[in-house]
Amino acid sequence: MVDQSADFSERWSFMTEKKKNFRLYEVVLSVITIVFVAEAAAPAAAIGNSQYFWWVFLILAFLLPYGLIAAELGSAYQDEGGLYDWIKRAFGPKWGARAAWYYWINYPLWMSSLAVIFPEVITSISGNEISVFWATVIELAFIWTVVFISLFRVSDSKWILNLSAVIKVFIALVLGCLGLYVAFTRGMATEFTWNSLLPSMNLSSLAYVSVILFNFMGFEVLNSFTSEMENPRRQVPQAIVAGGIAIAFLYIFSSFGIGVAIPAEEINTSNGLVESLQLLTGTTMGTFITIMGTLFLISLVGNMLSWSYGVNYVASYAAKNNSMPAIFGRLNEKTGMPLGAPIINGVVASTLVVIAPFLPSQDLFWNFFALNIVTLLLAYVPVFPAFLRLRQIDPDHERPFKVAGSEFRLKLIAYLPMFLLIISIIFSVVPLELSAEELSFKIPLTVGTILAVIVGEIMAARAVRVSNE
Repeated sequence: MVDQSADFSERWSFMTEKKKNFRLYEVVLSVITIVFVAEAAAPAAAIGNSQYFWWVFLILAFLLPYGLIAAELGSAYQDEGGLYDWIKRAFGPKWGARAAWYYWINYPLWMSSLAVIFPEVITSISGNEISVFWATVIELAFIWTVVFISLFRVSDSKWILNLSAVIKVFIALVLGCLGLYVAFTRGMATEFTWNSLLPSMNLSSLAYVSVILFNFMGFEVLNSFTSEMENPRRQVPQAIVAGGIAIAFLYIFSSFGIGVAIPAEEINTSNGLVESLQLLTGTTMGTFITIMGTLFLISLVGNMLSWSYGVNYVASYAAKNNSMPAIFGRLNEKTGMPLGAPIINGVVASTLVVIAPFLPSQDLFWNFFALNIVTLLLAYVPVFPAFLRLRQIDPDHERPFKVAGSEFRLKLIAYLPMFLLIISIIFSVVPLELSAEELSFKIPLTVGTILAVIVGEIMAARAVRVSNE
C-alpha cells in the first residue's frame, strides 16, 4: 500500500507558503493555553497538603523529561501527525493507529466534560438555576462554537489563544494571591507538618497521580502550528522550555493559594475554581465573581480550541495513513484545514451531553473527565520508548534540539515517565477499596476503558492489514 502522507502534506503545502504568523512569544503563549489547565488547581488542592509533594515530584519525574523529549521530537519531526507520527516511525502502523485512536477519543470526552461546567458556572455567578433544557443548549453552544472556530487556520484564531493564555495566567495569579492574603489574615486552613506534606503511599493515594499528570500533557500540539511559525526548529524547543517553567510555577502557585486558605474537604472538584473564589472572597456573587467566572469560561474555549488543532491534525494525518477511518481525513478544500475530525468531535460530544441527564450518575464532569484522562494517558505511553527507538533506528536525522546525557540518563528520562503513566492508568481504572461508592464510579470507567481498548485494537489490526495490501 502506498503511504499517502506525502500527498497529504502536499495538499497542505500552500499553508507553509503563507506568511509565518507565529512569533516566539506567541508560541510560548500557545504552550500555556494548551498545557496549563486553570481548573486543575481545585482538584489538586482537594488532595490536601500532599498535593505539593505530587506537584514537585511529578514536575521533576514527568514534566521535565516529557518536555525535553517533546522538544527533541517536535523540532526533528515536523509533520502534522505529531505524537502519531513519532510512534508510527518508531514502531510501525499498529502502534501508530492505537495512539491516534486514544489521542482522538479523549478529546470529545474532554469537551463534553467541560461543556457540563458551563451552566454550572453560570448558575454559580448569577444565582439562577438553569433548567436541564437550557443547560443542554448552553453545552451544545460551547461545543459547536469550538468546532466552528477550529475549521479556520490557527493563525486566524491566534488572538483567542493569546487571550486565553493571558486569562489563565491572570486567574492563577489571582487564586494564589487571594489564597495567601486569606491565609495571612484569617489563618491557615490546614496545619503544615512533615506528615501532612508527605503522601500516605497507600493504593488509593496513587490515583491522585493521574489528576496531575493529565494537566501536564500537550507539548506535542505545537507540531500543528509549525507551518505557521517563523522558525519552528528553534521556536518549538524554546517555547516548550519557557512555557514549561511558567506552567510549573502557575500550577504550584494557584493550587497552593487554594490549599492554604480552604480546607480540602470543602473544595468542589468539578466547579472548584469559581467556588474557591467565592470562598476566598466570602461572597457568592458580585462584580468580581462575575468577571472571574466569565474569564474562566473564555479560557475553557481557548483551551479546547488549542487542543482541537492538535487532535484534528493527528486524526486527519492518521486517516491519510490508513490508521483512522477515512472520514477523519476529509479536508476543507478552501482552507486545507481538517473538516471530518472536528465535525465528528462535535457529534460525539453533543451526543454525550444530550444523553447525560438520563445517566444514573449525575456527577457528569467526573464521568466524562475520568475516561478522558485514561484514554489520553494511554496515547502517551508509547511516546517515551519511541524516543529511544528513533535514536536507534534514525540516528542521523537532524535534531535541532537534542536531549543530552548518557545512555542510562536517556533511558531514565524515558522509562520513568512511562512507568508513571502506566501506574496512573492502573490505579485510575482498577477498583482498589471495593467499597460501594468506589465500585459505582470505577466499574463504568473500567467498562469504558475496555471498550476503548477493543476499538483501539480493531483500528490497529485494520492499519496493519491495509499497510500490507
